[in-house]
Amino acid sequence: MKRGLLLIDRGSREEEVKGELRYICSKAKESGGYQFSDYCFLEVVPPYIEEGMEKCFKQDIDTLTVVPYFLYPGKKVKLAINKAIEMRLKTNMRIKIAKPITLHKSLLDIVHAKIDDVIAKNKIIFPKKKIEVLLIGHGSKDPNAKTSLQYVVDGLKDSYQNVTLCWLEIEEPNINQGVEACAKSNPNVLIIVPYFLHRGAHVKRDIYEDLNPAIEKSEIKNIFITKHLGTDDKLIDLVIERAKEVEK
Repeated sequence: MKRGLLLIDRGSREEEVKGELRYICSKAKESGGYQFSDYCFLEVVPPYIEEGMEKCFKQDIDTLTVVPYFLYPGKKVKLAINKAIEMRLKTNMRIKIAKPITLHKSLLDIVHAKIDDVIAKNKIIFPKKKIEVLLIGHGSKDPNAKTSLQYVVDGLKDSYQNVTLCWLEIEEPNINQGVEACAKSNPNVLIIVPYFLHRGAHVKRDIYEDLNPAIEKSEIKNIFITKHLGTDDKLIDLVIERAKEVEK
């Protein structure tokens, strides 16, 4: 049976984001044994979901697995899934819709690895129990979004001196409040993790509009910033795992 894979991402105008998605699709196709793989966007820019699924329908495949590529199980995910369900009615192709990639242990492993990279590259000599970690999430009115980031915070807490979270927008604590809270404990080292899938506008520019002045004001001597989640192999494995859960 010939199988296809389609990722639904939130959407971005940044070319780096499209490049990351192309890479993930290519690796997932290779590792998962798919005959075809591609991505589409919920919003912002095409290819939108309708266009992405129509392209899949034209491929020489028997089944299609759709994976919502979102970190947070909020309203955007529900909208993406509903659009995919609507498109499923337009074809006789067998279509399976997977769970989003949120709330999975692999995400903890990826964050641990990003922190380890910073520790190694900057030759940080303090043990992890002397290191404080601050995660920056996007922010959403949906309470499920907070639950998904809190899951990561709770999963990391036993490994470091303290792990907290803050938000780029919508929710509090905001970035300034997050850094201020960390400064009160006067940590030897603060490692900040941008908890975003892609190197889009938020990671390249938006977070630094608040983060840079907050860091300057904090007087914390040793602050380091990890890379975003990106194209980590564990993300690709997670996409395949989510797909296989519904392909059984």
